Amino acid sequence: MEFILLSSVIFLFAVVVHEYSHGLMAYWLGDRTAKYAGRLTLNPLAHIDPFGTILLPAVLIITRSPVIFGWAKPVPISYWGLKHPKRDIILVGLAGPLANIVAAFILSLILKMPFVLPLFISALIIQAIINNVVLAVFNLIPIPPLDGSRVLFGLLPAALAKEYMKFERYGFVILFILLYLRIVDRILWPIVTMILAIFRVGI
Repeated sequence: MEFILLSSVIFLFAVVVHEYSHGLMAYWLGDRTAKYAGRLTLNPLAHIDPFGTILLPAVLIITRSPVIFGWAKPVPISYWGLKHPKRDIILVGLAGPLANIVAAFILSLILKMPFVLPLFISALIIQAIINNVVLAVFNLIPIPPLDGSRVLFGLLPAALAKEYMKFERYGFVILFILLYLRIVDRILWPIVTMILAIFRVGI
């Protein structure tokens, strides 16, 4: 039970870092929306979605799901508040996943430090690395409203981008169907495993 509780806290930290990074990147690029909404903070209370941040990850951890995922309240971004909207929306979309990858890399370095960590601590660090990598890769799937959709939106010509974003209302339905059919697993896990191998972290 203690490990489950700490794993939930670790996952929450990964989600908060992810969302904060979106808001910070948008702020750097000229959009103050996240700051005015009180979301430019690492305080988890500002980012928690009761179902996506707490209930769903807890259920997945308790049931020993191989994939732990969830979401926080989306950080509000004003497309027209960005200095160069088409370019900057790509950078904002990439900021969250990149922050998780950086966090995972730093944690992997801790595992390689020349001292012996208690097994319990090592297990928590490995769990944190996996959580961050899974969160990064999962969010890069180009299905609205995941971050990958922002990246693709910025890359597509304006007319196609407008049509593409109409699918946002169906995004979660499409995503859950893909999860149920385990299509996401087939896409996600090879990439996650490759990144963990680069970091020399076994699962």
